Amino acid sequence: MKRMANKIWREWICPLALVFIIVAPLKSAVADWNWVPTGSMKPSILEGELVLVNKLAYDLKVPFTTLHLSTWGNPLRGDVVVFYSPKDGTRLVKRVIGLPGDTVELRNEVLYLNGIPQQYSLRDSAPFLRDVFEDKNPVVAIEHLEACDHYLMSLPSRQALRSFRPLVVPPDHYFMMGDSRDNSADSRFIGPVSREEIVGRVPRVILSFDPSRHFLPRLQRFLQPMKVDGA
Repeated sequence: MKRMANKIWREWICPLALVFIIVAPLKSAVADWNWVPTGSMKPSILEGELVLVNKLAYDLKVPFTTLHLSTWGNPLRGDVVVFYSPKDGTRLVKRVIGLPGDTVELRNEVLYLNGIPQQYSLRDSAPFLRDVFEDKNPVVAIEHLEACDHYLMSLPSRQALRSFRPLVVPPDHYFMMGDSRDNSADSRFIGPVSREEIVGRVPRVILSFDPSRHFLPRLQRFLQPMKVDGA
């Protein structure tokens, strides 16, 4: 019995422990992944997608904490980031809309930044309809958010917060919004997010599975970048 226990320890427990000791800090401080269970970032990110989280995009943190060892950048407007909700600590994926000191306003779905309305280009929603199953007639557009063009979606058939008064983003905080503007519990509801609660930047989708079709893989979505080409 003792010999068997030693063999299990030597051949299984020790190697697994070594892998954990090496991988866990890397996952905590360097690169991670995040499953997205909701449609708040449609059509950029769909339900059932696994996204890459680059934790070195802005800084280096102490593994398993939010303490910063070194900082070499800050989130840019338009970045898709993972952060901890200031309301309940849930890990969320949203887009950075307002930077520290910005005045953010929404008027009938049109975003105003520092008093300037952002520009929009309507797109045919047909290519997205297969994966937008909670509403029949979504409106899909490209929001030209300064240097970052990205898809967004509105859902006219449902009640939503489509306007709010001008809000100044506090120092060292960021205003986050989902790309599915009428289906996102973002900074309109949870408030601006402090810099220290931002985990990292999402550069692309890794894997995608369709929960409405028994989690069949959406192969065309594998390794899909956040950037909109040809917008």
